Amino acid sequence: MYLTGFADEAAADLDGQIRATKELGWKNIESRNIDGRNIHDVPDEQFDEVCGKLEDAGISINCFGSAIANWGKNIDEPFGSSLEEARRAIPRMQRLGTKLIRIMSFAVLKDRGPDDQMKEERFRRVGELHKMFTDAGITPVHENCMNYGGMGWSYTLELVENVPGLKLVFDTGNPIFSLDKARPKPYPTQSPWEFYQRVRDHIAYVHIKDGLWDHINGENIGFRFPGEGQGDVRAIVKDLLDNGYDGGISMEPHLAVVVHDASVKSPDEIRFANYVEYGRRFMKLLEDIGHGDKIG
Repeated sequence: MYLTGFADEAAADLDGQIRATKELGWKNIESRNIDGRNIHDVPDEQFDEVCGKLEDAGISINCFGSAIANWGKNIDEPFGSSLEEARRAIPRMQRLGTKLIRIMSFAVLKDRGPDDQMKEERFRRVGELHKMFTDAGITPVHENCMNYGGMGWSYTLELVENVPGLKLVFDTGNPIFSLDKARPKPYPTQSPWEFYQRVRDHIAYVHIKDGLWDHINGENIGFRFPGEGQGDVRAIVKDLLDNGYDGGISMEPHLAVVVHDASVKSPDEIRFANYVEYGRRFMKLLEDIGHGDKIG
């Protein structure tokens, strides 16, 4: 097992991301944005600088937190942008020795019901992306976020069934704020523990996020430190590690910065301190559940 995180929540620039990672004693970053641009989109000259700084610091990029097929891409629009992102990502990942890339299954069509989501086209596109990456020696992992697979555990399993070999990155916090479209209306929010149990056999990577949802008023109360919300973080991580999980566990705090919500932002020193504190609290959680020996 190793610890990592979306260090762009600590700092916009790579220098700050490296500093936060080193302060935690970690050796990996899940790279999403550098100076506001996704790592597969930064100019070539800047990417050369990124590689040099990482090598000098002894820090690795364990996963590309890509925008491929994410909540900003519609399934009824051309596939080209996601294919181009994949083509740009592959040689960069090979240069960095990165073996994981986060992908999704395109945004939910808001004007259609859960059973009218062009699922066959989604399976085809995700399958094509999966083949591109696996042919290059890279493992794409699908996240249960604001996409088809994120509508509920049954939709994720349907993806896995129709894209043989597809692995998952399970986000502990996303179910808290997501409606379970497999249940009758009015859709309840999902259970992180139930979702995890149903998809556990396909998990290759984990995102740690936690928060609170007001079930009476149907409102997002906000994100919380790991283990302090409704994400069943403690139980999920313990179950994983008790059963021999040996992959990456990545922090995605969303306490000071939310990538898809520009209204959530904090001064530089606060976001840095918040990210580091989040990582430290997660390491304390590992100790509390009897797996502190795995920190290293």
